[in-house]
Amino acid sequence: MSTSQFSYSSARLRRVEYLQFGVFSPDEVRQMSVTKQIKVNDRIIPDGITRPETFINGQPVIGGIGDPRMGTCDFRARCKTCDCTYSGSGAKVNDCPGHFGHIELARPMFHVGFIKICKQILSCICFHCSKVLVDERDHRFRAAMRQKNGQRRLKMVYEICKNKGMCEYGDESNMEKVQEGWNLGLQGGITNEQAPKDVGHGGCGGRLPKYRQVGISLQVEFPETMEDIPGSGDKKQNLPADKVLSIFKNITDADCIALGFNPRWARPDWLILTLIPVPPPHVRPSVAIDGAARGEDDLTHNLASIVKANLALLNCVKKGEPSHIISQFEQLLQFNLSTFVNNEQPGLPQAQQKSGKPLKTMRQRLRGKEGRIRGNLMGKRVDFSARTVITADPNLAIDQVGVPRSIAMNLTVPERVTPFNMVLMHQLISRGPLEHPGAKYIIREDGNRIDLRYIKSKSELALKCGWIVERHLRDDDYVLFNRQPSLHKMSIMAHRVKVLDWSTFRLNISVTTPYNADFDGDEMNLHVPQSMTARAEAQELMSVHKNIITPQRNAPVMGIVQDSLLGVQKFTKRNIFVEKDLVMNMLMWVYTWDGKVPTPAILLPDKSQAGQYRPIWTGKQIMSTILPNINFIGYCSTHESDQNKKDCDLPFRRKMSPRDTHVIIQNGELLAGIIDKKTIGPGAGGLIHNTVLELGHDEAKRFLGATQYLVNQWLVWHSFTVGISDTIADVSTLKNIVDIITNAKIKVQDLVVTGQKGKLELQPGRTMIETFEMFVNTVLNSARDQSGREAQGSLDETNNIKATVTSGSKGSYLNIS
Repeated sequence: MSTSQFSYSSARLRRVEYLQFGVFSPDEVRQMSVTKQIKVNDRIIPDGITRPETFINGQPVIGGIGDPRMGTCDFRARCKTCDCTYSGSGAKVNDCPGHFGHIELARPMFHVGFIKICKQILSCICFHCSKVLVDERDHRFRAAMRQKNGQRRLKMVYEICKNKGMCEYGDESNMEKVQEGWNLGLQGGITNEQAPKDVGHGGCGGRLPKYRQVGISLQVEFPETMEDIPGSGDKKQNLPADKVLSIFKNITDADCIALGFNPRWARPDWLILTLIPVPPPHVRPSVAIDGAARGEDDLTHNLASIVKANLALLNCVKKGEPSHIISQFEQLLQFNLSTFVNNEQPGLPQAQQKSGKPLKTMRQRLRGKEGRIRGNLMGKRVDFSARTVITADPNLAIDQVGVPRSIAMNLTVPERVTPFNMVLMHQLISRGPLEHPGAKYIIREDGNRIDLRYIKSKSELALKCGWIVERHLRDDDYVLFNRQPSLHKMSIMAHRVKVLDWSTFRLNISVTTPYNADFDGDEMNLHVPQSMTARAEAQELMSVHKNIITPQRNAPVMGIVQDSLLGVQKFTKRNIFVEKDLVMNMLMWVYTWDGKVPTPAILLPDKSQAGQYRPIWTGKQIMSTILPNINFIGYCSTHESDQNKKDCDLPFRRKMSPRDTHVIIQNGELLAGIIDKKTIGPGAGGLIHNTVLELGHDEAKRFLGATQYLVNQWLVWHSFTVGISDTIADVSTLKNIVDIITNAKIKVQDLVVTGQKGKLELQPGRTMIETFEMFVNTVLNSARDQSGREAQGSLDETNNIKATVTSGSKGSYLNIS
């Protein structure tokens, strides 16, 4: 990929130490704003945005919410601040990035995102003198000051102060203890020399009100004993934002730190809105409709409502309107400011367009699957990718992925023309984009792209070394395969392409475990690396067989599963014999077979031809043809623990299990034992784990694939099914199970009677109800386990439900019980 489209900064590269979040102060918003007071045509344009119009006669209004100083979304116009243009989706480095403006509010207003924090802060400080309502000598306050996290510190101080009813008098506290809190509470920005010297508590002794949040406003309730009530004089009244602002402005820097704030980055008075930043048009672009008319963005509509309400409030204040009239316009402005941030607040009507559709404001643009975070930053749509439904294909190798031909003809791989691939590239170009494998584009050295769809005589094109041919995806190309959510390293791995017909991705069943995938409609993503470096990294670091061992627990994360696991368990039993024609058919499917057929275990006389014999092989013999050349000793899942204890003291050659549950592999020969999930499944210490450790990842990949090819072909001739007879117990077993359940019911009834009489012995740390529930669960669980053992003991090896459970393919003993 060419790097000429990117411009690199000349700034020095430095390691990022940390990120500091904060709140813009009013001064910072004004400094950042470009809508400052200017003189245009002998007319003074005041500071900030003061007009709700965006365009008049097709021209942006200076001082309006479409002020040209904030940038432009018109290809024909230039920004009045940086004199740059706008290029739309094909943005260039020197394009106008957009500039913020601001609106000066007629009255301070609450920020809907900070109103809860404002209530907490008010509960922690004095209504009259703005001092924190706690003595620095309080051990709880000292513990809060040792808390470095600001939010937790505010919560701890709030728990101390929330029930205070008076701002207590107090002497100056120990300066050393306060200084200790300063040092622990400050993290950058404030030095000890900046610490205020009046560190005493110095409470005013005033009575404190109670605060309550009602929607997007705060209510205050003054105590009955308080005589001089501020404001309207009522015991209960709304607390205006300008009063809260005046209280917050009197908070000292030391008290800010005690409340969890760092005065350099955020102060409580900055949480009250005295002005708001206005985003540039790039965030809220307008669309031209029928020439002169324009369709505005939802944010622009909301900003226009804010400007109108702000102007109306300002006029009311200037005219000296009655307080109830001013209060109505304050509520209107507060509503518009709140919906500008979040238009989905409970108990608050939504701001709507003329059509009745709710406006999509700030919070709605950020949150959710389609929001800026998940939709644009985390979940971006990318080029050279595909997505479709996955289905199973046991005939693929574990590191292969079946790609639909339609996708392979759409995705391309850039390949540079060299003297060594000139003939091949010319063949691909001759086929063109409509025949697979072909090519879609040719990129010359000067960067010009030739689209082969519009070239009639493709065979006459002369290639030159150094040109790039963007060819179709073809077999054995490495691609990245991913299933969301990507929870660990093996959620995205590299596969080799196998182009197939139809419209789904095909996947080997053994690879579903690390992806946590199934075939009930799951979709997966495919990404095509576009450089030799990316392809090499994918092949060497992300290949499936090189991620068989998970670093999470140092054990295989994939193994034989489902029908292949059931088949290998049945295939390796002692009583399985295979005749010559089936042996040849089975070995034909193993592409890594070395061509050597083992010596038959039995020669049976052929009744149809006198003097002739039919060779017979055991399942263990055929399985040995694909086993890795290692030594392995283990047990299958049906091996009894007591038998294991008895065998452990015997010499190796005498450890032979009567039920063939002792697995012995010597130099790649299966001498004894039944292979099941415990041996060949995704577990530590199994056959796959040992293969990776001793012979490497490639041999483990070969073994996993060969096992599936071989066993699945055997299953074609020895099918498996579950019938009604497999689910019906015999008469004696059914009678025993009924007796067990009946006895359990009687015991539970006795417990109920005992509990009602109050004679149930209470267990430590439990109530009567919890003790009763524990005893009932014990009885019922015992009955369930006992019934399960009874059912399992009555089932013979020919029961197909038991076969699926013992092999580890599906189900558990709980299903049998």
